[in-house]
Amino acid sequence: MSNFIVSARKYRPVRFDDVVGQEHVSQTLKNALKNEHLAHAFLFCGPRGVGKTTCARILAKVLNCQNVSADFEPCNECGSCQAFNANSSFNITELDAASNNSVEHIRALIEQVRFQPQQGKYKVFIIDEVHMLSQQAFNAFLKTLEEPPPYAIFILATTEKHKIIPTILSRCQIFDFRRIQVPEMVQHLQDICQQEKIDAEKDALHIIGQKADGALRDALSIFDRIVSFSGNRITYEDVITNLNVLDYDYYFQVVDSLLVEDSSKILLLFDTILRNGFEPDIFMTGLAEHLRNLLVCKDEATLQLLEVSEGLRVRYLEQSRLTPSSLLLTALNLANDCDVNYKLARNKRLHVEMALIKMAYIPRAFQLAENDASAFGPEKKTAELSATSEVGSRKSEVGSRKSEMGSRKLEVGNGKSEAVSPVPTKEAGNPTNPGQHPAPESSKTEISEPSSPPDAQPSSTLPPHPHPQSLKKAAKQDTPRLMNLDAMLAEVKAEEAELLTQEVQEVTQERVEEAWNLYIEAQGQESVKVMMRNSELKLEGQNVKVTVTSALAENTIRQESSLMDYMREVLTAPELTMTIEIDKSKAVEPPKRKRLLTSKDKYLAMRETNPNIQELQKRFDLRPDE
Repeated sequence: MSNFIVSARKYRPVRFDDVVGQEHVSQTLKNALKNEHLAHAFLFCGPRGVGKTTCARILAKVLNCQNVSADFEPCNECGSCQAFNANSSFNITELDAASNNSVEHIRALIEQVRFQPQQGKYKVFIIDEVHMLSQQAFNAFLKTLEEPPPYAIFILATTEKHKIIPTILSRCQIFDFRRIQVPEMVQHLQDICQQEKIDAEKDALHIIGQKADGALRDALSIFDRIVSFSGNRITYEDVITNLNVLDYDYYFQVVDSLLVEDSSKILLLFDTILRNGFEPDIFMTGLAEHLRNLLVCKDEATLQLLEVSEGLRVRYLEQSRLTPSSLLLTALNLANDCDVNYKLARNKRLHVEMALIKMAYIPRAFQLAENDASAFGPEKKTAELSATSEVGSRKSEVGSRKSEMGSRKLEVGNGKSEAVSPVPTKEAGNPTNPGQHPAPESSKTEISEPSSPPDAQPSSTLPPHPHPQSLKKAAKQDTPRLMNLDAMLAEVKAEEAELLTQEVQEVTQERVEEAWNLYIEAQGQESVKVMMRNSELKLEGQNVKVTVTSALAENTIRQESSLMDYMREVLTAPELTMTIEIDKSKAVEPPKRKRLLTSKDKYLAMRETNPNIQELQKRFDLRPDE
């Protein structure tokens, strides 16, 4: 049997500078050795396979090294270093807390602390997986950890810091190890390949680094497995075959098919993937990761989050330029829903296929939202979308010029505005012929103007205006219509021309009061009418100051949502505002009633209200309690 040593042991770092991805820990420990500010207890915590135990061994070796280098690295040549490398040093003790977690094991460790080192300055105790110690073992270890002898150094290592009791944490100097990044793993694997004379493709090493999930030890284990499979030539195809990883090309083909709405090709690709032995959830997880990478490529600031090789990065950039962000976000949402509900589905394949078909018709769904319901075409170009947003901004500008809250336009008949009388009309029945049944409702509100009686009042000084109730009804019944770009532009130009040709009249106190009274007459609730009649109006520039006598009146007037629209429309004053104030001096306070404390007080109050109470008291000889 050969003396093969796995790469994780063979290429284990022996100096601080050789530790991969933990420069912040290495530099801190070297500075502590240089400045002689070394703590007596350390806690190394972080994910698996990131170098916690390795750094603990290097630190223990440096502490007893007889020829420490200028940059505080072990020499690996002195007797102490040679004894440590041969695992025969009496000054360094390693304890696996996963199997030695009882109070007896900790007591045995404390007994060893009592004896001074035979050689060297320090006696180092490395306790791995310290979170596995029992509560009693932790308590037995507290005193020794807090006040050890000057020659004792404790180095604790754990992957689950949250399981360690706070009293232990407070006695240690804590170092948090981070996950190893993919580029750092790839560089380390390339160095090993160079030493082992192995020819490896960079894309293949990237797959190994991604599969390791931040643990360098896992990456080295996968590397040994791939070398055993492919020999001295590691290719991308060998890695994805051995690790059961889907090729990137499948995901690129799926996204290309999504852009042209080719659902048939997507289903055939999915069938090929299943025939190759991959599970549907693995494919969907990989597709979600691919969509995420395309979104990352949309912005140069987030491009650094893409953990792929340079050749693959160029391909991601090319496809991201062709794929709209709306499609990527929607497809990513569908992929996430599919992954969440995958375990609940009885037919797994059909569940994934339905998600893929929905993704294939995302462009058409967006087209339906932008065009008429019968229009099916390719996705809008960027220029057309920008023109649509420009139209929206121009429409918003026109609306703000007409009113701060936005004026509601009443469409009558063929869509043109008609003047109606301010006299309120009933929604049910025909006002000219009450015997007729009401006409069926349509999508547009139709209001007829009744003829004025012979003794009608003189014509109003206000211009033709809609009925107050029609504003509310139009707002409820009118639904937004889908229009194409030309129709939207034409409507904007028409509204701008209407604003330019609209006659602007001066807003006066008399016109404000007249519009206020017309709104009152159109009200159906008598309580609202009374509160509005009792209010006082005062025009101050473009602001109407309304003075009321109670908070109830103020609340009621504020709830009239169509009041300001009606006033602005009637007075042709888009910038008109309104403020409501309460005049407490005119408020009518209810009379204060005397509080009745005794039964006699209550009896006297009842007798004043109803004289028959006294007759009842005399007849039955009743006497109220004092």
